[in-house]
Order: sequence, then structure tokens, then C-alpha cells
Amino acid sequence: MDDDLLTIGAFAARARLSAKALRLYDRLGLLAPAHVDEATGYRYYRADQVDRARLVALLRQLDMPLARIAEVLGAEGTEAAGRLAAYWADVETRVAGQRTLAEYLRGRLSGRSSEMYGKFVIETVDVPAQVVITERRHTLADELPTWIGASLGRLEAAARECGGMTGAPFVVYHAEVSMESDGPAESCVPVADEAAARAWAAERGRPWETTVRVEPAARLACTRITKAQVAHPQILAAFEAVEQWMAGEGLRMAGPSREVYFADWDAAGPHDPVCDVAFPVR
Repeated sequence: MDDDLLTIGAFAARARLSAKALRLYDRLGLLAPAHVDEATGYRYYRADQVDRARLVALLRQLDMPLARIAEVLGAEGTEAAGRLAAYWADVETRVAGQRTLAEYLRGRLSGRSSEMYGKFVIETVDVPAQVVITERRHTLADELPTWIGASLGRLEAAARECGGMTGAPFVVYHAEVSMESDGPAESCVPVADEAAARAWAAERGRPWETTVRVEPAARLACTRITKAQVAHPQILAAFEAVEQWMAGEGLRMAGPSREVYFADWDAAGPHDPVCDVAFPVR
């Protein structure tokens, strides 16, 4: 055995980590010992492994899951930095969403619902009739964001073969979507060529859930929200604000609620407007 190797205790002291943490990192493949004694099972490390050990510990201080740490360690240079940046962007989006939710819940618990709803700017807009290619699914709230992204991606790709998109994609809620109720929800993309859309749906769509229909012209009562506010359940505040405004204006609901996604989701930051929460009214 190399005389320059350090025992796990000596290495732990130099790396400012516990032996327990080092055993965990070894088990997860984040930091393997340089040598393991076959007879005793003792772990030994090289001095040049200290930087990697400290890096793992620092990443853990960011509450980074061990699987994400492995991704960062498996990359080099700018790629590793990019993976860290992507993780931290996810954290900031989550925290921004939680901040919005906490504000919403404080308003509810303190009886300040009217004040809370007053923060949303609500207006009516008229939208023309549109040919839409759609995908419908029963889904719970925790599965909803993934499905929305995937289904709109599929439908936007289809739209390129159907004369292009003629408006912002939107998601219609035909029934409540929550952790207990599964909708269904329907992703919709307006397209230019109805005949091409119907041919696409018949040939390559999913017959049990992909359809083409004409969405009638409508007047929508809507409010614009940020990317952070889109997350469930804080988005419920926007829906409730529009419903309260409609009641105050004497407007009746004329169809299921929807979310209209008008911005580039991936490029948007937590505080960038990305979505209109809307209800058809009459």
C-alpha cells in the first residue's frame, strides 16, 4: 500500500468532513477511496482528493440532491458550472413560487382575501374563433406541469405541419385538477390549416386523446401572472381573483377556465409574465 495514503480519519480531518459522510459519498459513487484494504475493509484516500471532498460538501450546503451533485462532478469546466447554474435557477423558481404561496396563505388566514385579490389586474379581451389541435388527459396536480410541457411540445411540432401556429397555446380545465381531482385537462394549439390538422391527427395523433376542433370566438376575463405564480397551489389565487371580479361585474362563466401561455417558458425568469389565467364570460 502507498505510504502517502491517508486513513479515513486523517482524510476526514483534512477535508473537514465526518467519516460517516465519506462512507456515504463512497456508497453513492461521489468520492471513492483510493484504496480499500481487502482484509480489514479500511478506506484510504490520497491528499489530492481533498478538493473534491470539499466541493461535495459545499454543494451539499446548497441542499443539492446527491444525484445532481454526481452530475456536476461528472462534468468539467463550463459544463459543470452550467449544471450548477441550472440547479440554482430551479431553486430560485421554487423559492419564488413558495414566497407567492406564503403571501397567498397569509391573506387567506388573516381574512384579507379582498386585499389579496386586488393585487391582480383583471380585464376582458375578445378572441376570435380558432382551429385548434388538442390533446386531453386525466392528470393530478403534481403531474400537470410535466404533461403540459410535453403535450404542448408535441402539438406545437404538429402545428408546423399544419400551416403554423396562429395564436398562443392554452390549456383548458374541463374539471378541477388538484391532488385529489384529475380533470381532465386539454392542451390546445391554434393552427392555420384545419384540413392538414385533421389529417395529422388521423395519421399520427393519438386517437384516444388527440382531436381537432373549432374553438368559438369568446370574451375572456383574465389576469396576467408570472412564472413563479403558475405553480400549484399558488396559481389558485389568480383563478379566485378572476372569479371574484366576475361576480362583482355581474358576468357569468360561459365555459371552462384556461391558462394561456404566451411567452417562452424556458427563457423566462421567476418574475417574468408568462401566462394569462382566463374564464370565458357572457
